[in-house]
Amino acid sequence: MTLRQAQDDRQIVWQGKYITVVKQGTWEYVGRARDIRAAVIVAVDDGHVLLVEQYRVPLGRRSLELPAGLVGDETEGEEISSAAARELEEETGYRPARVEAVGEFFSSPGMVSESFTLVRAYDLTRVHAGGGVAGEDITVHRVALNGIVDFVAAKRAEGVAIDSRITLLLAPAILG
Repeated sequence: MTLRQAQDDRQIVWQGKYITVVKQGTWEYVGRARDIRAAVIVAVDDGHVLLVEQYRVPLGRRSLELPAGLVGDETEGEEISSAAARELEEETGYRPARVEAVGEFFSSPGMVSESFTLVRAYDLTRVHAGGGVAGEDITVHRVALNGIVDFVAAKRAEGVAIDSRITLLLAPAILG
């Protein structure tokens, strides 16, 4: 089967409010429904990075992550920058003076068609304690960049799942 034939053979197996399961040729994958996108935010404040920890149903445990959120899930045509700023404030309690898109990335392209836009947040002001919206139960961590390796190791030892995007913060230690 050629790539073109596989593209013509795309079948939606199931679609919910947020995800779509697709069979295309011999491939099965998941994507976002309704053109919903995601923004992941790198927010550094005075040598400290803002991280969030929350329970994730697919993992059955808490996960350490960069703040993130959906774009366009409630407001069609929502801009990535405004969604990222909104999500950062909801989750962490910090409001950025400006945000800047770094680029589009794909986290698991063999299984998920979803991409995310990595956004850098600047000039942060703490406006409340954070924690997300009702039911999210988000714990906010403000971690010194020079202690990130030890912090992540301690969280891993506690049984907390570590989101792959945390690798961005660990790169200097990994690459030497």
